[in-house]
Amino acid sequence: MRSPNRQMTAILFAAFFTTLAPSAFAQTKHRKATPVVGTVVRFTGGSTSVDVKIGEDNPAVRDFLSMLPLKLKLEEFTGREKISYLPRKLKHTGSPGSDPEDGDLIYFIPWGNLGFYYNTAGIDYSNQTIHIGTYKASLGTLEKLADQPVTVKILQ
Repeated sequence: MRSPNRQMTAILFAAFFTTLAPSAFAQTKHRKATPVVGTVVRFTGGSTSVDVKIGEDNPAVRDFLSMLPLKLKLEEFTGREKISYLPRKLKHTGSPGSDPEDGDLIYFIPWGNLGFYYNTAGIDYSNQTIHIGTYKASLGTLEKLADQPVTVKILQ
């Protein structure tokens, strides 16, 4: 015969799993189902903005999105890209490398920076370069964003 305390514990345990556990599972399931590909992230400096359409669903992209909103500063790098350093490096394990093209926003693992590529001539695949998304903006528009505070946020 069970003691009253053991019976009460068993009843409470069963009640937990029939009421709370399913909702906790649904929340976890819902978080994983949150769409990433197609999300639009806007980079705004002054009256200039550039929209990036997220094109990948990987750990680095999800970690980047989790940091938003934030403020960055873009700067020129080697006549190929405008770069910005994030407040911290992204969690990227399991994220595939890429072969960047003009119009790509990438994350460069060794330096922990984002890069708006506009001149990828001679740049090939690298497992250190993670594709985040694509943008449609001229070099002139990117230059207007450089050297000033840039707000980065997800468009709703």
